[in-house]
Amino acid sequence: MRYAETGYNLEIDLATGNIERVETDPKLMELHLGGLGTSVKMHWDRVPPETKPFDPENLLIFSTGLFNGTPAYSSNRTVVSFISPQTGLLAYPMMGGFWSAELKYAGYDKVIFRNKSPKWVYLWVHNDTVELRDASHLEGRGAVETQDLIREELGEPKAEVAAIGPAGEHKVFVASIEQSRSSASRGGGGAVMGDKKIKAVAVRGTKDVYLARGAEFMEHMKEVTEYINFRNENPLPGVMTILSGIGSPQEMKHTDEKWHTESFAWGNARVRRKDFWTKEVEEKWTKTHLGTVKRLISCFNCPQQCGGLVSYEGVPRYMMKCFSKLTYLMAAYVDDLDFGFKIAQRAFEYGVDSFSTPQILAFAVELYEAGILTDKDFEGCPSDKEGRFMWLLDRLALREGIGDVLADGTYWAARKIGNGAEEYDHNTIKKHEQMNIKLGMLDPLYYLMFATNEKISITQIEGNWPQAAFPSREDREAFVKDWPQIPDDKFKQYFLDWEPRGDNSNPYYPTPQMSAEIVDWMEMLHNIDDALCLCAGMASFCLKPPYHIHNYPKLISAATGMDLDEEGLKKIVNRSRNLHRAYNIRLGLTRADEKPPEDHWRKRFPELEEELLTTYYKYKGWNYDGVPTKERLHELDLDYVAEDLEKRGFLKDGQD
Repeated sequence: MRYAETGYNLEIDLATGNIERVETDPKLMELHLGGLGTSVKMHWDRVPPETKPFDPENLLIFSTGLFNGTPAYSSNRTVVSFISPQTGLLAYPMMGGFWSAELKYAGYDKVIFRNKSPKWVYLWVHNDTVELRDASHLEGRGAVETQDLIREELGEPKAEVAAIGPAGEHKVFVASIEQSRSSASRGGGGAVMGDKKIKAVAVRGTKDVYLARGAEFMEHMKEVTEYINFRNENPLPGVMTILSGIGSPQEMKHTDEKWHTESFAWGNARVRRKDFWTKEVEEKWTKTHLGTVKRLISCFNCPQQCGGLVSYEGVPRYMMKCFSKLTYLMAAYVDDLDFGFKIAQRAFEYGVDSFSTPQILAFAVELYEAGILTDKDFEGCPSDKEGRFMWLLDRLALREGIGDVLADGTYWAARKIGNGAEEYDHNTIKKHEQMNIKLGMLDPLYYLMFATNEKISITQIEGNWPQAAFPSREDREAFVKDWPQIPDDKFKQYFLDWEPRGDNSNPYYPTPQMSAEIVDWMEMLHNIDDALCLCAGMASFCLKPPYHIHNYPKLISAATGMDLDEEGLKKIVNRSRNLHRAYNIRLGLTRADEKPPEDHWRKRFPELEEELLTTYYKYKGWNYDGVPTKERLHELDLDYVAEDLEKRGFLKDGQD
């Protein structure tokens, strides 16, 4: 019997319609845990680096993780992996909701799509019944609408459906995969799904998931429960609201948006409006928010209710999550929260990434105002800010007119448009739009997190380390007094010595060595979460989370029977991280790609930045070019990776 995992994947050959239930090697779980870890291994083994995003050989993998379907709180993420049309690297956006639990209960750990279908289809998985069904009648339908239509067609109101909208059908590079209150957005998974002519994947399962030592697992979960209750009753003092508690940023619950609207940049990540949050704005936005969010909702087995059911006048009801309510209005310089709720509904139906898309639309507006795009490009476009954004969204999602160029994302669009448009591409890393953050002084930690992580998105890598130094020594001492989540006590001293100003402040503190250690800690937690498919809001994203390096080995051991300790867990996630790194190296990633945009911080320190990157690489066991060394790969039982990198010329004898 297999524990925590089902031991079976679904293999779908879209070209032939062949469906196989394939038993997996239990050794893979021991080496890579599951979720992202085993998906990366599958891409390494089966998708050669010559593969392009829209080649039939590009695998599209929907993966559950080790804890999906178990009693572990917030184990509800689905990892979708593929070579991204936007970055050319391996992308792995995640979605919450109930989809992953349903797949696990149906008896499968992953669904692997290969090749392309000659016609539009959707996959229906109901325990042992698995079939590709005709989806020609769903072409052109919205992503949210499609979910409802499929449930009605199947007569299964409890089926969980992940679907694309028109943006995915038109292979828009920022197309998302939508699923109830969540979506797999970053990197263009919806475009790859559309290229393969998969309109949706619907699942319903009623089988059991087994734990090796269930009673022991539940004893550990009691401690997690106690901590969740404690933190809910005792939010952390002195930090912004979204970090004071646990769970994903609870944008549907909180109405105070002073921090977001005044700290983040408006437009094409251009300006901070430091005096925006007036009493008048607060009152108006609070009234709109409370009148629009009808009730709070949770993902599978989560006590935190981070999503919301939205009902806005004249707009069909829908479910919203996280930061989407602000991304479009801030990009458009619209001061009314109403606009955020209106345009988000249309964007969800189209199926587009709510972080990238607003930045692309704002980029287009800047080019028009600069005369680089012309009246001909904007023919028929309304002149008001709201109407203009709606018009641009329509064209991007359907690849009509100028939208056909914008649909490839800011980086590629700027180079197609030319005539100076490249200068307006100032908020991408590795060809991927970033959160609309602009800062004054170089932050060494955020420099490394922005530049080096494989997620290519700061919103997915920050975590247990506070975002800024606390103003007083007294505050810092209070914070470290109760900090059991840290992997090593040295981090307490690092934090105590970190000051807002002076010698021990940005950009020279934390030092490059300290920064490498702290960022490695953040990465470790995210890689564990992504293997377990557990929401980062309960572990890697929070300042003081209920899950951490000290209780994860106990929970994993009880679930799987592996008897894993902390060092063993660290080795597994390091193995998967280095395999992922090596795969992206094969796809073309270089040291030159690992830098934030030039104007991300007003004050830059080129020599320090190079030292940060070199120190981090060395700490990770990589060479100057960011390639894992033979020694590091050998330590992680990845000799086959070293051999491949040597054969391809990425590693050379004697290279440090």
